[in-house]
Amino acid sequence: MNESIMTSEHVKANFSSHSFLAALGRKVNHLKVFAPIVQKVQIAQKTVKYSPVEKLMDAFITLLAGGQGMVEINKRLKADVGLQRVFGRTGCAEQSVVQETLDSYTGENVVQMHQAMEIIFRRLSQTYRHDYQLDWQVLDTDMTGRPCGKKAKFASKGYFAKQRNRRGRQEGYVIGTWYEEIVVEWLFDGKAQLNKALRPLIEATEQVLELDKGKRTRTILRIDSGGGSVEDINWLLERVIKCMARIIRVSVPIPWQRVSTDGSMIRLIRIARSAG
Repeated sequence: MNESIMTSEHVKANFSSHSFLAALGRKVNHLKVFAPIVQKVQIAQKTVKYSPVEKLMDAFITLLAGGQGMVEINKRLKADVGLQRVFGRTGCAEQSVVQETLDSYTGENVVQMHQAMEIIFRRLSQTYRHDYQLDWQVLDTDMTGRPCGKKAKFASKGYFAKQRNRRGRQEGYVIGTWYEEIVVEWLFDGKAQLNKALRPLIEATEQVLELDKGKRTRTILRIDSGGGSVEDINWLLERVIKCMARIIRVSVPIPWQRVSTDGSMIRLIRIARSAG
């Protein structure tokens, strides 16, 4: 009973404090999640030790491990050989090198990444494979303020809950409600509201989900008061999307309105409650 288990130094070197990511890492490798990014995203940067896509992979793993920025790569990933192994990595780039790769991104690279993400989403998501004949597709659209530094892209003063005089950006997104999946996620400047972001978000959603007329007539889009103007509803109706808009809190009650476009009729129910 006094015998002890001896562990070799080689085995100890592969111990990881992020063992909970082991199964996820194997699944990511098995599904070849990064394959579309390798094929689509062409970053104009020399490969010395690691390719640009490998450095993107390092950034991705660091975020999964709880990192809040690229400055944490050396601490969270480079020092954790076991975590590198479960994602199929045999090494890790320096945090400064990964940041240089991200800084070298061009507008064309962003478009390429969007294309790669569409391929990944269509291949793996439940929202894309939704059975429109069996049930309605339900999509929720909203925006959330994301404070950031003044040098960040699109950073500007705007509304951020409980944070006065802050700079930041607005994150607009469309969620596949039944499956809790983010279909589209875009950044806008800090002053942007849903009435400005609604149309580009919906157009991107139509592209990602490949919503033809048949699918759109079986889709319910839920938006709040920020995107619920008559103009927005008419614009949506032209795409034959059955839409419900809700106002949670307004200071003045607004009556029901009917909006008609090309023979389509929808009753827009606005629920008015006092601000108190």
